[in-house]
Amino acid sequence: MKQLWEPSSARKAQSNMTAYMQWLADTRNLRLADYDELYQWSIDNLEDFWQSIWDYYQVQSATAYQRVLSSHAMPGAKWFEGATLNFAEHIFRARADDRPAMMAESEAQALYAVSWADLESKVARIAHTLRQAGVVAGDRVVAYMPNIPEAVIAFLAANSLGAVWSSCSPDFGTNSVVDRFQQISPKVLFAVDGYRYNGKHIDRLPELSRLAEDLPSVEKIILFDYCGNGASCALPQVIRWQDALANQATTIEFAQVPFDHPIWTLYSSGTTGIPKAITHGHGGILLEHYKHMGLHCDIKPGDRFFWFSTTGWVMWNIGIASMLAGAVLVIYDGNPAYPRTDRLWSLAERAQLNQFGGGAAYYIACMKEGMTPGKAFDLSALKSVGSTGSPLPEEGFDWVYVAIKTDVWLISISGGTDIASAFVGSSPLLPVYAGEIQCRMLGVDVRALDDAGQALVDEVGEMVIIEPMPSMPIYFWNDEGDQRYRESYFEDYPGWWRHGDWMRLSAQGTVQIMGRSDSTLNRGGIRIGTSEVYRGVEKVAAVADSLVVSLELSGGRHYMPLFVQLQPGLTLNDEIIGQIRESLRENFTPRHVPDEVLQIDEVPYTMTGKKLETPVKKILMGFAIDKSVNRDAMRNPKAIDYFIALSKKTLAM
Repeated sequence: MKQLWEPSSARKAQSNMTAYMQWLADTRNLRLADYDELYQWSIDNLEDFWQSIWDYYQVQSATAYQRVLSSHAMPGAKWFEGATLNFAEHIFRARADDRPAMMAESEAQALYAVSWADLESKVARIAHTLRQAGVVAGDRVVAYMPNIPEAVIAFLAANSLGAVWSSCSPDFGTNSVVDRFQQISPKVLFAVDGYRYNGKHIDRLPELSRLAEDLPSVEKIILFDYCGNGASCALPQVIRWQDALANQATTIEFAQVPFDHPIWTLYSSGTTGIPKAITHGHGGILLEHYKHMGLHCDIKPGDRFFWFSTTGWVMWNIGIASMLAGAVLVIYDGNPAYPRTDRLWSLAERAQLNQFGGGAAYYIACMKEGMTPGKAFDLSALKSVGSTGSPLPEEGFDWVYVAIKTDVWLISISGGTDIASAFVGSSPLLPVYAGEIQCRMLGVDVRALDDAGQALVDEVGEMVIIEPMPSMPIYFWNDEGDQRYRESYFEDYPGWWRHGDWMRLSAQGTVQIMGRSDSTLNRGGIRIGTSEVYRGVEKVAAVADSLVVSLELSGGRHYMPLFVQLQPGLTLNDEIIGQIRESLRENFTPRHVPDEVLQIDEVPYTMTGKKLETPVKKILMGFAIDKSVNRDAMRNPKAIDYFIALSKKTLAM
């Protein structure tokens, strides 16, 4: 392995991880020599470790917990039963009036700061309006908003009441939004009249009317006039943002809710049906994010933290959690490549960012452009560069150290919406090697397993977590008997969490993520479900059936072909391809549009009527045919021959 960076002795000594280890020595008489010993202790003594996080970060609970962990069973593990707390209250505990709470920029507005006083005042007033609208703990409050301070304010206000939050970016098509929000029956919807992207205003009032119609549970819509045409909205349930702030509330009342009270519902993509409504708990997210942001990302009070995201990606939620550690949250709304690809690096200079994060696809795009941000901009304040969403290839690691900064800590992480955090990631005590994630995260017993459940070292295996984590979902919304939850993670290795990634764990403890082992689609670091693509394609009259996969290629590239079976007598042409692309853009997002559309005679199916997405993906990625598909289990075994022939092309890409 090629070492690219190592923290200096001074940097290690000043890290939050070292301070925590010293605290363990002082208060627990536990003396650990290095990260490897700390990690091993954390998974061997799971209850002691998570209790130490609770104590170290002085979590505030209105009532005492009875035990740290009731059972190690997955799913069903119960953490810190008896505790009652509030996530938003811990955000405001980090208030410091000598620095901003947030900084924000958009395509239409220059960088500006939001003070803690302003944030607290607006959260208090929006919370009062929600309370007046009848919102109580457990009610669902959703948002159709871009990444702007008003979205953060809305979240903190709803969270302070114990309401369950959920959000979608306004670039989502209405079908996507309805599929998500309809599952949880929201009482209040925050929305904007439109948003700005690529220098253009995109009107969303027609979509808002459709949402109001298709979400009958919504009693009030709080509308923020973001693009200047909100006044033309005539929906009867609308409360204008300025009217929602027009009250005299001055203090925030934080509802104390049980540790496993739902904090938010996020959406991951299943390969069949509507997106899974993954729901996490207040306390589990609080503890996990204190650990992640404080220890693994080494955020210090006053650090300026930025991770490019939209409100429809879990990194938005994780970004807010940086405020727990005292960070100044920096956000951006718009196209990160408008008017030029270096827009975010310009922001890094102007905001004097200490921690800069984005998707691996963004860094690869910068690399392909030959960009050298470290020469073009003053990045002297930058301490770390974060990458997630998809594996960053070795070339991407090299580019960071050549084009950005030689003395920067590359934080590569992998986890997901499922836990709103990471399984494997960073440590300020360890070196960075090209193409390698530094370590497994504290308290996460993650292993690479073969099909028989045996642990592998220096071999590719399934990523499996064999002990519970506090931030694992408390349930999927409306999932009777936890059926979808169990099917999603616990079928292949009963009692253990199979995440759906291929990983390689090295003898040194570093990790490589080798891509998705299931059929979830990866588009620019955002994972979407095949079912959404199918629903968009089905609207095209010429298409009888379809199958879509996403392949991880060398150099961090992805290739998403769509295979279509057309109605009898039809041949694929530019007109049909155009109809498919337009349907996917209109009903979902540009990310759902495939890289290539190919005609096939028929879609391969199992005897039980399931499309062979994962077997097709394995074949196209070069796995042995006899280990990828069982023809005897197929309804139409000859249909797989097309993909076997096509694999010669995809393997050469």
